[in-house]
Formats: sequence, structure tokens, C-alpha cells
Amino acid sequence: MDTPFVLGTRGSTLALRQTELLMELCRAAHPEIAFRVRTIRTAADRHPGRALDQLPGVGFFVKELETALLAKEIDAAVHSMKDLPSQETPELSIAAVAQREDPRDVLVSRNGFTLATLPPGARIGTSSPRRAAALRAHRQDLVVVPIRGNVETRIRKMDNGEFDAICLAGAGLLRLGLQSRISEWLPVDIMLPAPGQGALGMQVRTDHALAWRVAADADHLPTRHAVTAERAVLTRLAAGCRLPVAAFATVAGERLALRASVAAPDGARVVGGTREGLTSEAAQVGTSLAEELLARGADLIDAVPQVH
Repeated sequence: MDTPFVLGTRGSTLALRQTELLMELCRAAHPEIAFRVRTIRTAADRHPGRALDQLPGVGFFVKELETALLAKEIDAAVHSMKDLPSQETPELSIAAVAQREDPRDVLVSRNGFTLATLPPGARIGTSSPRRAAALRAHRQDLVVVPIRGNVETRIRKMDNGEFDAICLAGAGLLRLGLQSRISEWLPVDIMLPAPGQGALGMQVRTDHALAWRVAADADHLPTRHAVTAERAVLTRLAAGCRLPVAAFATVAGERLALRASVAAPDGARVVGGTREGLTSEAAQVGTSLAEELLARGADLIDAVPQVH
């Protein structure tokens, strides 16, 4: 094939590594295709110092990638599944969800502190309202502070003394070979992951037959089922990156077990639940659990943190 197959991605070291991982899967199955990577700056990249809740709209990690995809400037876009908005973009589809890395969040700290041993008043940096809510729910004495930048930048800020610890997805550290910096893997009972966390997706134009064929070899069905259930929770709750929504599914054979929660940003109130079902009904399982959370008042949770 003379014309290269172009994968679009953000330009961070982690985004490029994630794209490389997916490209390796596709290249192994299609040695006849020449693959090329194109980096695209997103709204989140153009405003690296602005907190996520101050960025306009939703999809600020993916919108420009989707625009390039629709304009046929790229053949597929590689995303962290947790970065995708709850609603799919018309004419675009997730053609592959690759096998998931460890979905848990981690603590990276100076002096090897864990969440339990951090001193009172310790400053923890995180860019995620979900993580901030979970940290505040577990330890009200901690000072949770917004932090932006790629993984390496966040670690450097902590090392320079701006923070006592930072909280972020463990999958990114594993993919970057930085697992030695992890002070603690946070149990899901303390910090339930974001929907799709640890999973990579390949997004294509719905009518692009070659892209579908290429992506098929990167698809991991159990991960797809789990992420489908998790994202169904997000979609029904109509939540973007601002409301602290967590959802995590595990798959065993043809059965799926899903946990989800919605938390007040200050961690004072959490509405959570569980649901099980068939993997073939993953979306229905997620929607049903979201309906339960709504019936129990998840939509009444204040989106403004009351932190003093």
C-alpha cells in the first residue's frame, strides 16, 4: 500500500507512546501497510496552565483530533478512553478498544508517603475532580490543589516542592516506564477509576472501511465490554469531565460486574451502586445502574466544591 495510514494523536510523550502501542498491534497484523503518526494540538495542549474546569465546553482533549478525522487529514485518532466526551460524535466511531492497562489511580509522593501516612495539611496535586473528591472523602485534612501538565511535568513540580504528592492514573506511569515513582496503588474501594481509565481507543470515520479493518486487530472484546458499560453510566448521567463520576467494570466470561459512583466535589456526599449482567448487555447494565444513581439523588449533588 503506497499511501500511508495516518494515526492522529496529541503530542505528549504519553500520547505518542500510547499511539505507538496501538500502531504495533496494527502493524503486526498488516505488514503491507505503512503507518505514520501525526501530532495535533488540542485545546488542553494550548492552555497547559489552565485548570480543566476552566476550559470551554467538553472534549478539550479530543475535539481537534476529531476535526482532523472528519476532514480526512488522518485515518484514525488514538485516544485515552477516559478523555472522550459522554456523547459520540456523528460520523465517527470507536472501532477498537485495546486491552486495558491497570485502571487504578496511584499516589506519587516525596519521601514515599502513602495516602495514610501523608502528614496533615499535605498538598496533593490532581487535575481530576473525581480524584479530588475521593481524596477529600478519605482525608479531609489534605489540601487538594489543581495541577496541569504532562506526567513528567507533574512529577517535576512535585520534586521541586510545589506539592507533597500527586495523584494520577497508574497506566500512564506504566506505559512511560515510570512505575518506580509510584508510592502507592490506590484501591478501588478508596478511589474508583474514571470510566474507560487505562484503556486506549482507536476512533475512525464510520464509512472508512480500511480503517475498520485495520482497527479490528487491536480490539480486545472483554475491555470493550467493560468500557461500554462504564461509558453508558457516563452517557446516562450526561456527565463530562466536571462532575466527579467514577465507573469500573470487570469481566469474567460472559458476565460483567459494574461499580459506579457520583461524588460531591468536596467528598462530603457520594452516591454509589453496583450492577451485574451479561457482557452482551453491557450498555444496558451501565444505563440501569445510572438510573439507580439518579433515583437516589445523584443529579442533585452540588457541582461546586464547598471547601474551606
